[in-house]
Amino acid sequence: MSGDFYSAIEERRSFYSITDEFVISDERIEEVVQLAVANTPTAFNSQTGRLVVLLGNSNKDFWQVIFESIKEGLAEEHIEKNKRKFNAFASGYGTVLFFEDYEVVASMQNKFPLFHEQFTEWSHQASGILQYLVWTSLEYEGFGASLQHYTPTFSSAICKQWGIQKGWKLIAQLPFGKPTVAPKEKEIQSLDQRVVIVK
Repeated sequence: MSGDFYSAIEERRSFYSITDEFVISDERIEEVVQLAVANTPTAFNSQTGRLVVLLGNSNKDFWQVIFESIKEGLAEEHIEKNKRKFNAFASGYGTVLFFEDYEVVASMQNKFPLFHEQFTEWSHQASGILQYLVWTSLEYEGFGASLQHYTPTFSSAICKQWGIQKGWKLIAQLPFGKPTVAPKEKEIQSLDQRVVIVK
C-alpha cells in the first residue's frame, strides 16, 4: 500500500488531451471524491470545501459558460486559441468544481475572532489539499486531469441546476478524462535548494 501511495504522488501530472471514454463507473468517481472530501484536514475541523462533479452534457455546458464569460475580454487573435482549449476540457469525461463555503468561513471568524484574518487563508489551504487529493486519486484510478482556475459568474438557473449554494466561492476546476497523450517531462528543481534538514 505504501508503494502505491508514493507511486501515485510521483505519477500525478497535468494531462490536457483527454476523452470521454469509459475508465471507471460514475459510482466509483463519486466514491473517490467523497473519500477525499471526508478525509481532507481543515482548520478547526471547519470542513469548508464543497464540490460539484459535472459529467456528460453538464461538463460540456460548463466549459461553454467559461468561454462565453471570458470571450468579450479577449483580443481577436486569442479567441480561437482559448476556444480550442475549452473544447479540449469539454471533451473529457467530467469536471470537478472546487468551492469554499464562505458562510462557514464567516461563522468560524465570528466564533473565533482572534483568528479572523487567518480563516480565509486556512480555507484556501484546505482547498489546495482537497484539490490535490482529488486530482491524485482520479489519476490513480486511470484518468488524466489538469487543474484550472477560472471564475465565471453563474446564472441563478445554473446555480439551481448544479446545486451551487449561496456563499459558495469557486476556487478551481479539474477537468478529467481518459488521457490520450503522455504528459511532458517535468523539470524538478534541485531539492537541496528547496528542502533543509536541521538536526
